[in-house]
Amino acid sequence: MNIRRWSVGLLAAALFVPGLAACASGDAEPASDSRSAAPAVPADPKEALLASTKEISKGNFAFTIGGGELTGSGKVHAPSKSAEMKMAADGGSDGISMDMHLVFIDTESWVKLEFTGPMADAVPGAKAMKGKYQHVDRTKAQDIEDLKFDLADVDPAGSEALMKAVTDVRKTGEGAYAGTLDATKTTGSDLLDADTIKGLADKAGAVPFTAKLDAQGRLVEFAVQVPASGDSKAQDLSVTYADYGAVTAVQQPPADQVVEASDQVYEMFKS
Repeated sequence: MNIRRWSVGLLAAALFVPGLAACASGDAEPASDSRSAAPAVPADPKEALLASTKEISKGNFAFTIGGGELTGSGKVHAPSKSAEMKMAADGGSDGISMDMHLVFIDTESWVKLEFTGPMADAVPGAKAMKGKYQHVDRTKAQDIEDLKFDLADVDPAGSEALMKAVTDVRKTGEGAYAGTLDATKTTGSDLLDADTIKGLADKAGAVPFTAKLDAQGRLVEFAVQVPASGDSKAQDLSVTYADYGAVTAVQQPPADQVVEASDQVYEMFKS
């Protein structure tokens, strides 16, 4: 699942795709504490971080992700082959902001969008389609990865790739860690995407981070402190995980709120 790259790209595409549809939102899943058995937390800090992502691959958790112009939340429920993501991209006071809700159930998917801000009216068709989930025709989305859900890649931030890129780490408290990572080695992480890494230039080799694990050694928070570089301001990027083994299946949108996605929507997600 790719999250961070959707924000700016979709906002830009929305203004240039004729007849684009709109509207989205959703509430985050409440946190709970799963008591399933887990191995002892490794004493070595690097090994502890590497082991902390194993539970994510089982595909049963809730998450939040944020930083820069994007915030998001959602959940994954592999037993029902379902997932959902709610994202908000802030275009600033002079631009256009977007909320998006993506729902995946087995081979079916739906997307709901809403554009706001001074330039929202520039999105063709937004008012007419507001409040509707657009059902995705999988035959039209075969080459559009962002409109499909891959059970082999359930991590919204690519935390395993982040852990493998850690070059220095120390334990700072019970379940708490801090150190640096080499961002140039984080291929496969959507928290630190290619554009962010490129902008860091020579600072990419030692990016500070903090991490928190629960009592069972599972990752519950990972935050990267991206330094300022060139014209880019410093920013904190973070992901949290909760409800391991305790989330419920994602529900299909109400039938009276669903329409078939237009060709313009597919074009937007290809951008």
